[in-house]
Amino acid sequence: EALQAAITAGADAIYLGGRRFGARHFAPNFGDDILTEAVSYAHIRGVKIYITVNTLIHDDEIPELLEYILFLCATGIDAILIQDIGILSLIRDIFLNLDGLPALHASTQMAVHNREGALYASGRGCSRIVIARELPVNEVRDISLILREKGTGIEIFVHGALCYAFSGQCLLSAVIGGRSGNRGMCAQPCRKPYVL
Repeated sequence: EALQAAITAGADAIYLGGRRFGARHFAPNFGDDILTEAVSYAHIRGVKIYITVNTLIHDDEIPELLEYILFLCATGIDAILIQDIGILSLIRDIFLNLDGLPALHASTQMAVHNREGALYASGRGCSRIVIARELPVNEVRDISLILREKGTGIEIFVHGALCYAFSGQCLLSAVIGGRSGNRGMCAQPCRKPYVL
């Protein structure tokens, strides 16, 4: 319903989460069959689909992740948002010459918060970088100018349920609740009332 509403409202691109490797572990994300239908539904209407693969990946998950990336390529999605820089390198090394490899975008969870980080992600094949949401405007401007010279797009969160901590670096939920935000299970402890 949300996908249909966004398209009806005029969205030209939509971010979706699948049921694997996304930062919204407890959300009613798209299963593989529904995801394939969603991509077709959007593309018929001229809308791009970007899929999040924006969690940190453990070694024993790499085979499943690679299988998932192949599946995503087959659906015809337009971009994959990546958090894990090791996975970014792996995708580039393995799938670089694969027909149908979607664009790679650096997720805000990658915590690109300076020029060097932006140039690193751009140099590793990211065509768009969602920079860290906690950056001041002057630094956003500086990074944007540098990326424009490289032909890399920039994006930043300006509205919505934003993390109060540092993009992709918060460990509070994992420490006090055993649920890692970097694995898509944040319990949002930073939003609780505290007293000093």
